Amino acid sequence: MAALVLSGPVSAVNLTDCDRTTHISHGGEADHVDMGEGRVMWRDWWSQEGTSTSFALVDCAPGKALRFRSQEENMSARLPFDRTKKALAIIDRHEAGARTFATFDRMAADLEGIAKDIELTTLTAEPCACAALYPNARGDKTEFVLGG
Repeated sequence: MAALVLSGPVSAVNLTDCDRTTHISHGGEADHVDMGEGRVMWRDWWSQEGTSTSFALVDCAPGKALRFRSQEENMSARLPFDRTKKALAIIDRHEAGARTFATFDRMAADLEGIAKDIELTTLTAEPCACAALYPNARGDKTEFVLGG
């Protein structure tokens, strides 16, 4: 009988692995989506003494990221809001058009007044969804490794 021995961590990640709890039962990432042409999106959730829903849209190769909050209740002094449908409709409208015009700057501008905490950043670490769907787009970003 032959035995298979693995040396080192297994780095292959499936998109289903990306749906996970990241903050001991009250926060995590879910609903990862391939937006095509090297872009991914997922939902960040939080549920402890308050709730929130945020989204991250990432262009994997350059690491450009657009993050925004679409729902919040009892998380800050702000009044509760849920504008998830409106915010996702804006993203869908942009993504349905030519990628040349679907820039994160334009999406962020259209999200003003709908979403909160809108951020444009450049990632230095590879997100899980990029590792799963576009591993060749990692470049010099730190490789994503699924924790145990």
